[in-house]
Amino acid sequence: MPKGLTYQHTIYASFTAYIVQAVINNFVPLLFLTFQSTYQIPLTQITLLVTLNFGFQLLVDFLAAFFVDKIGYRVSIVAAHLFATAGLVGLIILPGLFANPFHGLLLSVMIYAAGGGLLEVLVSPIVEACPSDHKESTMSLLHSFYCWGHVGVVLISTIFFVLAGIENWPWLALFWAIVPLFNTFFFARVPLAAPVGSHLKGFSLTQLLRNRLFWILVMLMIAAGASEQAVSQWASAFAEQGLGVNKTIGDLAGPMMFAVMMGLSRLYYGRYGARLKLERFMALSAVLCLASYFLISLSPGAVLSLIGCAICGLAVGIMWPGTFSLSAARLPAGGTMMFAFLALAGDVGCAAGPTLVGLMSGVFSGSLKFGILTAVVFPILLLLGIWLVHQKKKQANEPVDA
Repeated sequence: MPKGLTYQHTIYASFTAYIVQAVINNFVPLLFLTFQSTYQIPLTQITLLVTLNFGFQLLVDFLAAFFVDKIGYRVSIVAAHLFATAGLVGLIILPGLFANPFHGLLLSVMIYAAGGGLLEVLVSPIVEACPSDHKESTMSLLHSFYCWGHVGVVLISTIFFVLAGIENWPWLALFWAIVPLFNTFFFARVPLAAPVGSHLKGFSLTQLLRNRLFWILVMLMIAAGASEQAVSQWASAFAEQGLGVNKTIGDLAGPMMFAVMMGLSRLYYGRYGARLKLERFMALSAVLCLASYFLISLSPGAVLSLIGCAICGLAVGIMWPGTFSLSAARLPAGGTMMFAFLALAGDVGCAAGPTLVGLMSGVFSGSLKFGILTAVVFPILLLLGIWLVHQKKKQANEPVDA
């Protein structure tokens, strides 16, 4: 172990890694209209940047299941941060190297998406492996840093654009690139514990895919990602259309408030989780999530809908980290392969939730409220998944309150 560095420093580095993930997913969307006007790129092509980002992360999630254990966690986590740094810097350099600047943007997104996919697979098992008395609380606190990173990206970027002008965005991209660059050196030196379940004979791919509990956990992850993003991605539109405010105010009133409430939920569980029962807390959160969907969809005014969005952020906060903690506790032999597939499932949910809302809104003449009403299937799946995990625990004759 490097002198002076402890597993607490490893946890701090992991917190920063989730801020990096927030930068990767939330910085470029703030520049869509700028890219459109600067490089004369149609908006239909610009939207492909989001699809490519999450799609490439999905691919990396899948592939990581087969190579991370072979090359090691340290090499993989350092590479993830280098990819993130290179991709953010590439946004400045690469468009100028191609006859069509859009190709440079696409390449930059692919580079940092490779880093984002690796981070999703690696960070949670790294923290789970660190010696800790209250792993569920630590895991919830870890995932809260994605929320604070999201808030920070929106706030700092908005302030920069107001003060320096949006045409100076390359300087801001360099600023955000410093975050993964700094954490690269941190992860190169902090101690890394053996992954959870590494002392056991790990599941083969066939064994994992035949395990019924694994598929229940996959369903939980899909439902968690879908429940979160189905509202988060459309919160700004609620604010803009319903309240008649501009884009900046819409972003602050919509998705940023959602992120703040989600972060507070994870922070609360991170602080008091040792006193709470994880499955019970997740079940209550799923009920609250379902109620928030009805408030968003059926309330007569935009203000109540926005309150519903905030409540939804509070409700879904525990779902993603809670499922990771349940998985590590219930299937310790799943190892890196299990975490990779769970990250993959979460990304599938993140894509499926807002897609369903958008499609169904179109069916109902552009009504986002009716679109979100159809997405209540996701919090219902959350409840079903938690109940099935509980039933599996009872069948195994384990304490049901664990």
